[in-house]
Amino acid sequence: MKPELIQVIDAVAQEKGLNADEIYVAVEEAIRKAARAKYGIEYEIEAKISRQTADIKLYLCHNVVEEVMDPYTEISLDDARKKNPEAVLGTVLREILPPINLGRVTAQTAKQVIYNKVREAERAKQFDEFKDKMHQVISGVVKRSDFTGVVIDLNKVEAFLRREEMIPRESFRPGDRIRAYVLDIKNDHRGMQVLLSRTHPIFLAKLFAQEVPEIYDGVIEIKNVARDPGSRAKIAVYSFDPSIDPVGSCVGVRGSRVQAVVDELQGEKIDVIAWSPSPATTIVNALSPAEVERVVLDEGNRRIEVIVPDDQLSIAIGRRGQNVKLASMLTGWLIEVMTASDAEARRAERYKKLSQTFIDALDVDSVIAHLLVGEGFESVREIAEIDPEELKAIEGFDEDIAAELQTRGQQYIIHQEANFKKEYAELNGSDELVAFFPELEFSDFITLAKNDVKTIDDFAGLANDELAEILPGTITERKASDLIMRARKLWSQDDVTVQS
Repeated sequence: MKPELIQVIDAVAQEKGLNADEIYVAVEEAIRKAARAKYGIEYEIEAKISRQTADIKLYLCHNVVEEVMDPYTEISLDDARKKNPEAVLGTVLREILPPINLGRVTAQTAKQVIYNKVREAERAKQFDEFKDKMHQVISGVVKRSDFTGVVIDLNKVEAFLRREEMIPRESFRPGDRIRAYVLDIKNDHRGMQVLLSRTHPIFLAKLFAQEVPEIYDGVIEIKNVARDPGSRAKIAVYSFDPSIDPVGSCVGVRGSRVQAVVDELQGEKIDVIAWSPSPATTIVNALSPAEVERVVLDEGNRRIEVIVPDDQLSIAIGRRGQNVKLASMLTGWLIEVMTASDAEARRAERYKKLSQTFIDALDVDSVIAHLLVGEGFESVREIAEIDPEELKAIEGFDEDIAAELQTRGQQYIIHQEANFKKEYAELNGSDELVAFFPELEFSDFITLAKNDVKTIDDFAGLANDELAEILPGTITERKASDLIMRARKLWSQDDVTVQS
């Protein structure tokens, strides 16, 4: 019987492709559990199987300690030395127990333990072999399909492609070969789970890498990908070799390379865009096929105004805003598209409004107000705080005019501050909020207070779109996000203070 045990273990190890020692450990664990069931589960028992003879030995184990707290698992040093004169503190005293007779129930339990251990070892082996495929494109055969998704056979491993990770309107039948991106690999009590995706932007990038040797070799780099799965996508590429056209290389002769990717993605239209270190150039390229007249960048808010001819507006925006949306996703900039006539009307309205502000605040005529606007001044505060020499350098201004403008500007600011403090106090606004956001204007805090945003906590509790809606034209959603996150940092600081 004993040699037969070794033969069985070796056979199972060879069949499952496992290390025989893992199965020996599983058998030892099963015997240990059976021994504890006989002698008492409160005892600590070890089981050892000889790898040469298959002899089974059981040991009763006690930790050698100074003071015994648990007599079932501990033994004093004096008592230990009565059994083994060489015993020392901190070691384990092992006493041989008589062998036990494995009954039917015990044998069944042992069999189940062995089965579970073998399954765990198989799962671990599968995971080790497959984990390197994370974030790669793999190919498999459809095993079954239902309303939740598709189960794919990857040769000894099954993967799942959820319905939401499939391209809209695509369907598969058992036996179909399919390619997908490995989104995640999990290894838990249910076994290894491989989750796939065909809608992920990186899936498109990986497909291009398979079709375009220059990408695989590192000569061309994919900078970013934006997708509306099944409909349209944009991919920005850059060449490290000036002699190689990145767009032409990705498109291929007569579009052969890009067409191979389009076919894999169920006809998804793909725009290949030349990436540039200049954000404006990349954005103009991303809005292709629309023609762009000029752009105005707001780098602080990563926002850009794009002016196009009147007949190009619908092309730039795209059907249901798809073109500008994908361009924004690709570049990471908020893109506002407008026609040349709309831009001119907006500029004229802004020019008129700002000029009137200077006329009212500084008590000047329209000529001086227009000169100030033309020089790029956007607020009375800028005039009040600027170096007088810069004001004096404006054509038509002299030292007296510059000094008078600054004086009037400073008086206006003082007057505004007094009015603000009075109105803000009546609204029960917090001075801490004002001090915390020096970049906001007095009128902004009045507007916030009227919308029940009176403290830093109130501010931190806002959503990005809420703040942008409260202060329209003053800040973008991106700027709103930066301000809100700055306020929320105080929450974490307060938590640290309380914990300490």
